[in-house]
Amino acid sequence: MIIRIMGGGQFKVPSALLDELNVIDNQIVDFVAKEDEAGYKKGLSELFVAIKDKGTPLDAEEILESDIIVPPEDLTLEEAAKIFSGAGLIED
Repeated sequence: MIIRIMGGGQFKVPSALLDELNVIDNQIVDFVAKEDEAGYKKGLSELFVAIKDKGTPLDAEEILESDIIVPPEDLTLEEAAKIFSGAGLIED
């Protein structure tokens, strides 16, 4: 599976990581729904760390179609409300 972090490159991640990422994604959806900016920022940071630590970065010249696109770290809570709603980034 290929995940792109906007402004942070692409990562190849094992399918087994998807469950962990989905848990974090669902937490972010909850934080955004509650307008908990601190929780949202913490969750988004956890999502980036999990992808970067457990994924393999792709070479910048190697552009592959991304299965999931994660917004940039500077996404505001208001902007996040448009993305992290319902099922979030990762379908259950």
